[in-house]
Amino acid sequence: MKVSEKKYVAISYKLTVDGEVADQSSPDQPLGFVSGMNRIIPGLDKALEGLEVGDKKTIDVKAADGYGEVQEELLQELPRNSFPEDLVIEPGMQFTAQTPHGMMTFKVAEVKDDAIVAALNHPLAGKDLHFEVEVLEVRDATDEDLNPHAGCDGSQGCQSCGEH
Repeated sequence: MKVSEKKYVAISYKLTVDGEVADQSSPDQPLGFVSGMNRIIPGLDKALEGLEVGDKKTIDVKAADGYGEVQEELLQELPRNSFPEDLVIEPGMQFTAQTPHGMMTFKVAEVKDDAIVAALNHPLAGKDLHFEVEVLEVRDATDEDLNPHAGCDGSQGCQSCGEH
């Protein structure tokens, strides 16, 4: 069976960005998703089409088809006093904050006397991505695969229904 739209796919992968390993699956936890349903970055999803179990492939994904280009309008000044007073903050540091829309990770773009400029783009926005993948499983998607949060009211975030 080949990877195609609405098929459940499991892959092992290693993601390299700027020559450094940025992420990788562990042998006991492959990345599983339903193809063609915007569950992974578009460039990777499209490049996997037609592959079968056992296929290995090197995939280069341009920033626009990965986490997008850097959007300058997503730079936001946060009051310095919203961070611990004794914390030394430097550009490039990453923080996670609770927002009305859930947890959000941001990178410090600039440190000013009274403000921290947060880049709310995804940390890999503007970066080309290099994947080494192996297809481990391809099968018809189940109803649960297609609707992973069915029955979850979201009141406690994804953790309440066991999803990540």
